[in-house]
Amino acid sequence: MTVLDLVDSHCHVNFEPLRNDLAAVLQRARDNGVSHMLCVGVTLEDLPQVLELAHQYSHIFASVGVHPNEQQGREPEVGELTALADDPRVVAIGETGLDYFRSQGDLGWQQQRFRRHIRAARECGKPLIVHMRDAAEDTLRIMQEEGASGVGGVMHCFTGTWDVAVRAVELNFHVSFSGIVTFKNAEALRAVAARLPAERLLVETDSPYLAPVPHRGKTNEPAFVRHVAEQVAQLRGVELAELARLTTDNFFSLFTGAQRVAG
Repeated sequence: MTVLDLVDSHCHVNFEPLRNDLAAVLQRARDNGVSHMLCVGVTLEDLPQVLELAHQYSHIFASVGVHPNEQQGREPEVGELTALADDPRVVAIGETGLDYFRSQGDLGWQQQRFRRHIRAARECGKPLIVHMRDAAEDTLRIMQEEGASGVGGVMHCFTGTWDVAVRAVELNFHVSFSGIVTFKNAEALRAVAARLPAERLLVETDSPYLAPVPHRGKTNEPAFVRHVAEQVAQLRGVELAELARLTTDNFFSLFTGAQRVAG
């Protein structure tokens, strides 16, 4: 039997309810061929939890950043983000970006936060994890203005058009597909997943959110990245094992600070 080697390139296993049953969550991931995962920071306040997991488990990596919608916690500055990224378990800056769906009014503060994350990434030489919702033009413009192509990164949980995907790839970014690609109304997104250059493709769960079919509506978890990979493999006309190998190789080529764990 072929052994899968999948990476969940974006998850939040420090969030409830996953962290309350973490041993079982990690075992189910292993049982479904998930060998590594990236636990993504969304506030500076929750970063200690993320780092604790990354230091405790050699197959979990960490990122440092403040989500574009977060307004309750401490505002990140370039120097602090760069210093926090010195931790060897931190492989990326983010998640960062723009979200005009959940934030209203003058969003200049959100754009400035995004710019600081890009500057921090350039200073520390680590790739970016970009969240983009209803803000494609401003997101791509700021990435270009701030030289994000110098470090590259990933457009996480991608839901954009083919044109937006091409422009992101031209800026040296990967494109990651989540459980949304399995949803009934996601035909346009499936078309993007089918055509994307192979070397720019990643898969993720964004767990505990956005569980893929056949688990839609339930709590998502890293084990379910297998369903995302199965869907993308089918769209591209390749075997699941090949898609797993491809996306895992892409992950480690992008996140060069992440070290593969044997077994």
